Amino acid sequence: MSAKTLEPSTDITPAAVEVHDVHKWYGANRVLDGVDLTVRPGEVTVILGPSGSGKSTLLRVINHLEKPEIGYVSVNGELIGVKRRGERSEVGVPPAEGRGRLKELSERAILAQRSRIGFVFQNFNLFPHLTVLDNVAAAPVATGRLAKPEALELARELLDRVGLGEKTGAYPRQLSGGQQQRVAIARALALRPGVILFDEPTSALDPELVGEVLAVIKDLATSGTTLVIVTHEIGFAREVADRVVFIDAGKIVEQGPPHEVLDKPQHERTRDFLSKVL
Repeated sequence: MSAKTLEPSTDITPAAVEVHDVHKWYGANRVLDGVDLTVRPGEVTVILGPSGSGKSTLLRVINHLEKPEIGYVSVNGELIGVKRRGERSEVGVPPAEGRGRLKELSERAILAQRSRIGFVFQNFNLFPHLTVLDNVAAAPVATGRLAKPEALELARELLDRVGLGEKTGAYPRQLSGGQQQRVAIARALALRPGVILFDEPTSALDPELVGEVLAVIKDLATSGTTLVIVTHEIGFAREVADRVVFIDAGKIVEQGPPHEVLDKPQHERTRDFLSKVL
């Protein structure tokens, strides 16, 4: 069954995402090296780059699954994972901006922030002991957003939208990889996030299943939600992106509209990468 068109939701406010001078390293390995990125509300941003370039780490920093050593992230002006404390500057906070020192939020507060930032993982991350319906309904109930009957009603609606209305009673092990990823997208939508992050959503799929997942994301791209998508699917990026960002060695090398970055790349590293994947 094909997915239904995902229409704009009246209760979603598309979120703006700002990444400020973010650095992230593991030992001597600097994974992100001074990344600055602004995603406008309702924009579809596709991030490209070679393996190990920092793409997935950047997504995980945006929702604070990874903590940056330097720099910070804000969504609609709200700092993610930290709060301001006092007036003195600390490492990673530009003194000229007057933001003062930053203090890590409690895990409970961080979880509340993450509930407003959807995340679709490479490997689905569904609960194997729950049915498809309960997988989608779980987060609205756990966060207190909806009572269980309302959450189940919403889950049925979302599963129908991603073309899986007949699979509500199935368990993840009974689904194909493409079906599981569509369930994961429905689960991300269940909390009505203002922004959804996709970390290579088709990389774990067999080639014949890629299209069904990309079709759902294409429809979602027209629904008004802010999307940040890490992918190797160049044709998909050309079709859906408002902006393409190319990252290499933890730095943003080039960014712009798809027709500029993909067809007329200015940087030698971008041209070399595209010559190998196109």
